[in-house]
Amino acid sequence: MTFTAAPTDLSGKTCLVTGANGGIGAAAAEHFAALGARVLTTDIGDRFTGDCASEHRAFDLASDDGLSGCCEWIANEVPDVLFNNAALFDMGSVLQANLDQYDRLFAVNVRAMYAVLQAVANALVAADRPGSLINLASQAGHRGEALVAHYCATKAAVISYTQSAALALARHKIRVNAISPGVIDTPMWETVDALFAKFENKPIGQKKREVGRSVPLGYMGHPSEVARVAVFLASDQSQYMTAQTISVDGGNVLR
Repeated sequence: MTFTAAPTDLSGKTCLVTGANGGIGAAAAEHFAALGARVLTTDIGDRFTGDCASEHRAFDLASDDGLSGCCEWIANEVPDVLFNNAALFDMGSVLQANLDQYDRLFAVNVRAMYAVLQAVANALVAADRPGSLINLASQAGHRGEALVAHYCATKAAVISYTQSAALALARHKIRVNAISPGVIDTPMWETVDALFAKFENKPIGQKKREVGRSVPLGYMGHPSEVARVAVFLASDQSQYMTAQTISVDGGNVLR
């Protein structure tokens, strides 16, 4: 019997990356393009910081106008692959994290995530095409954290929506999975580190060093390590996978 490995080639596919100017989003866009995909990127900024995008659009996904504009764009482009990455982070104890913070985080991390996923799914169903939708969860979605209640809750919602969407869309040959990164060395970590310095009374840089050392593999991950898993989920390598959340966290969360 002859076995042929499933290809990771993405030639002929259109991949949409939201939150594309972040470390993970930019890395995913670069990996998709390197494997032959036409890459569409969106972020709140007017230009994509990389050089691999076929087209970039600026949308504020926290606003109704921005979100509806993005969904109209999606309906016209009909991407085969969605990398649903746009997200906000903030922190504060349960005694301090107010409803304004709740509204901001849920507006992007859950409401916009769902609307974009729904827009891509509807476009694919209307075109009678299969697809792969990849949502970005987090290790924070698997467990609560004392200072990160709202963010943890948003990422738990991402995991739940991934499962529900996967079951609803399976008959259309549209796969829906999530990636759950751990501590990844992205520009956002400067903000995270500063917040921990404030709330835990630590010097700037100490929390980042601590979390890197605490990972079982011994270091913070690189955005490319998440992007490689995104390529796997976007390609035929994962054609029998749906409703799953893959942890890319160096062994931080055991499930």
